[in-house]
Amino acid sequence: MDFSYSYLVLVLPLVTFLFLGLMGTRLSRKTAGVVGTSMMGITAVIAYAISLAYFFGTDQGQIIEGIRQQIVAWDLTWLEFSEKLVIKIGFLLDPISAMMLIVITTVSFLVHLYSLGYMQDHNHEYEKGLQRYYAFLSLFSLSMLGLVVAPNIFQMYIFWELVGVSSYLLIGFYYTLPAAVSASKKAFIVTRFADLGFLVGILILSYFTQTFDFITLTSNPTAAIETAGGATFMGCSVMAWALTLIFMGGAGKSAMFPLHIWLPDAMEGPTPVSALIHAATMVVAGVFLIARMFPLYCMEEGTMTVITVIGAFTAFYAAAVACVQSDIKRVLAFSTISQIAFMVTSLGVARPELHEGVGYMASMFHLFTHAMFKALLFLCAGAIIHAVHSNEMSAMGGLRKYMPICNIAFLIGCLAIAGIPPFAGFFSKDEILVAAFEQHTFWGIWMMLVAGMTAFYMFRLYYKIFWWNNPDYGHHTPHDAPMTMSLPLIILSVVSIVAGLIPFGEFVSWNREAYHIHLNYTVAISSVAVAVVAILLATKLYLKENEAPAKMAKSFKGLWTAAYNRFYMDELYQFITHKIIFERVSRPLAWFDRQIVDGSLNSLANLANSASFAIRKLQSGSIQSYVYVYLIGVLLLAAITVICLI
Repeated sequence: MDFSYSYLVLVLPLVTFLFLGLMGTRLSRKTAGVVGTSMMGITAVIAYAISLAYFFGTDQGQIIEGIRQQIVAWDLTWLEFSEKLVIKIGFLLDPISAMMLIVITTVSFLVHLYSLGYMQDHNHEYEKGLQRYYAFLSLFSLSMLGLVVAPNIFQMYIFWELVGVSSYLLIGFYYTLPAAVSASKKAFIVTRFADLGFLVGILILSYFTQTFDFITLTSNPTAAIETAGGATFMGCSVMAWALTLIFMGGAGKSAMFPLHIWLPDAMEGPTPVSALIHAATMVVAGVFLIARMFPLYCMEEGTMTVITVIGAFTAFYAAAVACVQSDIKRVLAFSTISQIAFMVTSLGVARPELHEGVGYMASMFHLFTHAMFKALLFLCAGAIIHAVHSNEMSAMGGLRKYMPICNIAFLIGCLAIAGIPPFAGFFSKDEILVAAFEQHTFWGIWMMLVAGMTAFYMFRLYYKIFWWNNPDYGHHTPHDAPMTMSLPLIILSVVSIVAGLIPFGEFVSWNREAYHIHLNYTVAISSVAVAVVAILLATKLYLKENEAPAKMAKSFKGLWTAAYNRFYMDELYQFITHKIIFERVSRPLAWFDRQIVDGSLNSLANLANSASFAIRKLQSGSIQSYVYVYLIGVLLLAAITVICLI
């Protein structure tokens, strides 16, 4: 199979971005939307063709002895530091990159289509500049696609940073809103801090291995680790440090604790952007990074333990916060953090020798299914906000009567994320729980608890929106969204129902060899039982308006308040940055710089200036003065000579 046309997957979004960006307001809003959506649709078709050809084509030997091969469709030498240390720009096809091509282009196209209705129907001043909006969407799609097909870690880093820039632009699209501006800066600063660790990790890794190439690094991980020659730093091998620092970059992008603080605030961007960036694509970049370098991570047990602990804690923390939030987009934001943490934990507990590396496959499987049902939930949230003009659950209720399509779609998304069979989330989450139990019973029980919390807060959200009370909506009676918005909901609903039935392990596994998924009925029955109990509890508390939730919040006021305020993590960061770094560190350093460093240099300058004024008469231009100075000099020399002779 010829993959030479694969460059179009990157070229088309780039051309679209440049065209829409340069044309600007010379294009009408509708034209910009149609151009952006059409080009993304064409890109999706090409991406599907590439992925299907990779998975089902055999004429180039994609499958050799049962193993799917890694294929570099094309690569160009960009920088050559040495014979071995060469940076190339290329296109790598393997199971996870082919899978990500499908995920990114599917969600991106549906978000483009959804935006035609969501953004065009708004006449608010903040919805001006839709040409810019679609240009930024194209830039983001280009960045994510370039990231997942990168054949080397340096190309990945370049597109990784482009993802950060484009997400900054999209989060701050409503640039006249102070909250949106602050959220975009927060996201940019936090992820840049994490990316510093990523860059340092890349430099350490490439210094010892003398390569950036993924295939070289992962095909023989033992040799790559041994190139460090046993070098250590602070009691750990330098390769463990390198991989941990690289994970730091992934943790920033995937909003892992304690670098999670940017994601909830990023909901200030348009809701379709939340669905694209913060539910299905950008936030899984960290998971993809670990998966891409999984053979190397398997060689460092300490780093894998760090990944497991951070993932498991983040999953629980985010689920606890989501249980009490009142803004529907914030509930979904913390739900995203928790579900991404599920994937990270699954990779952390994965070992090739444990159940054939089921954790790796399960993580990628959940990445695929989660992208679909979380995008569905975010787009449903956009339709709801579009109808009631508020993000708060207190302004909603009884919407099942007014928005039947959205009601059914949202319910499907909730059932999928709760892990109820036969919806997609059940199959992928069950495999993650199997992997956790394979590693240690503690991790299995812990993640099952988080799965139960997920079912609880999602049905709390569902009942509060579509059941609960029935407020007076006045003259603005809510209704289902137009077809441009409803069609993506229908498509994603269908995918969320059937995606779990895909024999995912036949296509993606840790060693690229087919993995035959089989249910562990003990784990499956237990997880479903926990989810059902959580749903019944949510039904009891939130199906109809009652005083029980308020009484519970009052009984556990301290815990409820702490969870509602995200356990004061933002306040902690504010205290550390403003009271410690700015006041105790930066202010004294600034004083030292101004008073001591600048003062010393200014004193030297003043001294030189004073001396110049004192001796400037020596260069007066007067012959008499020059002769006078000359005679004085001669007399002084004569006097010195006489003294020396005596």
